[in-house]
Formats: sequence, structure tokens, C-alpha cells
Amino acid sequence: MRGKRALFLILLALVLVMGGAYALYGRLSAGVDTGALAAQETEEAGQADEAEEQPLAPDFTVYDAEGNPVRLSDYAGKPVVLNFWASWCGPCKSEMPDFDAAHQELGEDVQFLMINMTDGSRETVDTASAYVAEQGFTFPVFYDTQSEAALAYGAYSLPTTYFIDAEGYAVARGVGALSAEALQQGIDMILP
Repeated sequence: MRGKRALFLILLALVLVMGGAYALYGRLSAGVDTGALAAQETEEAGQADEAEEQPLAPDFTVYDAEGNPVRLSDYAGKPVVLNFWASWCGPCKSEMPDFDAAHQELGEDVQFLMINMTDGSRETVDTASAYVAEQGFTFPVFYDTQSEAALAYGAYSLPTTYFIDAEGYAVARGVGALSAEALQQGIDMILP
């Protein structure tokens, strides 16, 4: 009888752990987070409060494949899709074809900044560049070798995507792999 009870308790614990992991995954991959955009929502409702504004997107410096510095502010005046990713990240890989298709369609109107989380050990410029070339992606890739962009945006979970309008305001954020529909929803929020 004792063995059955121990087995039951182990199975119960396993079910609870799996349920918690499933719930956490569901929250992390929920798509575009528009709930944190109180200023935008109140403006749309006609109740804009001047003291409550959308957050300006923090500037940062990342590097292209040749090591040249690139700043977010270099793209002022143009809507930006800012995506944090790594080549070892399965959810990142799953959304990248949709980002590439959107870039090919909207690259004239929207700047895509695909920021690789380049830590120098698990991910290097060489491994990330090789992955992008192997997949044939056409979007621009930049390398966060100093973690400046990741720290500025609190990008601790990959992938994470920000949608920044032409005035430089962070309008929406997506945590986890975005579907093509969620990506388009975010882009629609930053297009004039």
C-alpha cells in the first residue's frame, strides 16, 4: 500500500509541475501585449490624459556583421520592428520565416531590426550569421555583443519583439514566438 501511495504522490507532483509549466508557457507566448499601452488605449477612448504618455523607446548601440555601430536612433522617423533572438532558441527560429516575409513585403515602410543576443560563448557573430545565411533570411541582423539593447529593453526572455512608431514611441510588445497574425497586428499599430 505504501508503494502505491508514494507512486500516487510522485504522479500528482509531476502533474502539478507540468501544469505550472504549461500555464507559464501560455503566458510567455500570448502574442502582442497591448494591455500595457494605457496611453494609446485612453487616447482611442477619447480620454487622453496629458500626464500619461507612451514610453519613448530607449536608444542603444548594436553592431552589424562587420563590427560597425548601429543605433536605434539612426532610424528615427520610420516605424521599427525590434526583435531579440538567438539561433539556439527554438521559438525564435519558428517565428523568423514570418518576420522575413513581412520584411520582404514591408521593408520600404518599416525598419526591421533583428537583434541577436550575442554573448560570445553560446551565441557568436559567426554562429548567428551562419544560421541566417543558411536559412536565406533577408532582414537586417545586428549583434548585441555588449548586451546594451537587451538591458535597455529588459529582453530576458527570447524571443521578445517591440513595435516602435515613427515618433519613437514603444507602442506594443510581444513576448514569445509571434504568429504571423500577431506580427501583422503589431505592425498595423505602428504604420501611419
